[in-house]
Amino acid sequence: MSATITINGAPVPLPADPRVSLLDMLRETLHLSGTKKGCNQGACGACTVLVDGEQRILSCLALAVQYEGRAITSIEGLAADGALHPLQQAFIAHDGFQCGYCTPGQICSALGMAAELRRGVPSYVTEDLAAETVELNHDEVRERMSGNLCRCGAYNGIVDAVTEHHGKEAP
Repeated sequence: MSATITINGAPVPLPADPRVSLLDMLRETLHLSGTKKGCNQGACGACTVLVDGEQRILSCLALAVQYEGRAITSIEGLAADGALHPLQQAFIAHDGFQCGYCTPGQICSALGMAAELRRGVPSYVTEDLAAETVELNHDEVRERMSGNLCRCGAYNGIVDAVTEHHGKEAP
């Protein structure tokens, strides 16, 4: 019985070579081109995916074998029944992208950020560290999304899309 990892809801055998990054497995083995290889050093966030639906990770820094038995969601796994995820729709409505290269990582990161907010995880700019919930505001979104770079400078649209979407799902 070979070891598996679940990618976007489907079990997939892990690569025989334990040195294969999760990013390379997604792009080169599974041909899921949504997750981007930006810097390949963990500095830009273009490769952000979700682990177990909540934890955001940089797939360029993760070995695929580290996630044996876990569930990975890439941008391709967010749409349901042919309909875009509501956050994807918010990015479109708020012009949260220009070239679109960073958008998959931005969206996955924003969903991971929402899970952190629901758990009450503070950030550097959180004012009340003892509070059970963290108030979602532009400063909080900007700080939490600061690991995802956009070369086009679509930050205002990204922040507006994330704030609108997560404001509807108040943590």
